[in-house]
Amino acid sequence: MAVNLTEPESLLPVKGVRLASVTAGIKKNQTDDLVLIELAKNSQCAAVFTQNKFCAAPVTLAKKHLQTKTPEFLLVNSGNANAGTGKQGMLDALQSCELVAALTNCDVNEVLPFSTGVIGENLPVDKIAAALPDLYDQLLEDNWVKAGRGIMTTDTKLKGISRQIQLQGKTVTVTGLSKGAGMIQPNMATMLSYIATDAAINKNLLQQCLNSAVQLSFNSITVDSDTSTNDACVLMSTGQADNEIITDHSSDEYQKILNVITEVCLYLAQAIIRDAEGATKFVTLQVNTAGSIDDARKVAYTVAHSPLVKTALFASDPNWGRILAAVGRAGVEFDIDNIQIYLGDVCIVSAGGRDAAYTEEQGQKVMNQQEITIRIELNAGDSSACIWTSDLSYDYVKINSEYRS
Repeated sequence: MAVNLTEPESLLPVKGVRLASVTAGIKKNQTDDLVLIELAKNSQCAAVFTQNKFCAAPVTLAKKHLQTKTPEFLLVNSGNANAGTGKQGMLDALQSCELVAALTNCDVNEVLPFSTGVIGENLPVDKIAAALPDLYDQLLEDNWVKAGRGIMTTDTKLKGISRQIQLQGKTVTVTGLSKGAGMIQPNMATMLSYIATDAAINKNLLQQCLNSAVQLSFNSITVDSDTSTNDACVLMSTGQADNEIITDHSSDEYQKILNVITEVCLYLAQAIIRDAEGATKFVTLQVNTAGSIDDARKVAYTVAHSPLVKTALFASDPNWGRILAAVGRAGVEFDIDNIQIYLGDVCIVSAGGRDAAYTEEQGQKVMNQQEITIRIELNAGDSSACIWTSDLSYDYVKINSEYRS
């Protein structure tokens, strides 16, 4: 059950991007599981990937291809991660790229592979080969919603958003998709996400833009503290909006495109938390007045990863002692007599213990809500950080215990 998340009925096409999605039989439930994204010639592409040491074969190959060529095609399969598959996994990822290259007459290095699903099983390349001709024939600019469904695994909702802005008198479109519901912990993006714009922007600035947006969005979410082997976030720019190419990071044009891409990333990241496996709560962890941003993030993530806090959230139990204990073990220096902890606008902790004015009824009223903010004032500096997380429910355990069945 997603928390206050509505699926988009449609998404805006981006000039120079075509997409398709088909059922190749990789997933057991026989829904769409193979997606192809085509980029117009002279497009630019930026990406960030998982930092998991056991990164999947497609991650390794996509990184390699990005270093040599500008991609023309992105091939995404769901239902199989092609991770933990050794040398055979690399051969399978490469063969899938070779199949696309042969079909489209592009260079194999101009194809980026992506996979998501079960770890440790070999990629069924024969199924991909059989489905590719039909997949290629279905490429359309207005296929974003269908493609979004094709990359889903345990997601219950399609996650997508479109925005438009004016740059130099030209209308610029940004449309993005993401998938992810479990194995979500920031160490890049912890999911798959594909964002495209028709703005013209220098390649280095495109990467800089993505790095900045990811840090404030996909790198600020967590469901279960697990970093996936397959995470990737790709930002594509086709340059077909007819604006003058953006080359100056200090320009107003760059700030505008950075702002809208950050907005898109933030929506997609929060959508993952809203659709987290078994989630009944959407929780904001806001840590203020910390000695450093790193300290603020440490405190926020310690609270967000606490099973005791997360289960109390699921139970709507205002057990503020669990939050206090998590803050105290975050490994951050502060004076316990100076901090305050809030549930919503209700102060629950001050002067080293329960706030004198706090009542259980006040806390219960906040905890009954679907969207909850936990705010922590360390009063140790002027840095802050914000992350988003979910509760831990019976359904999370059920979904993951039955994942391979």
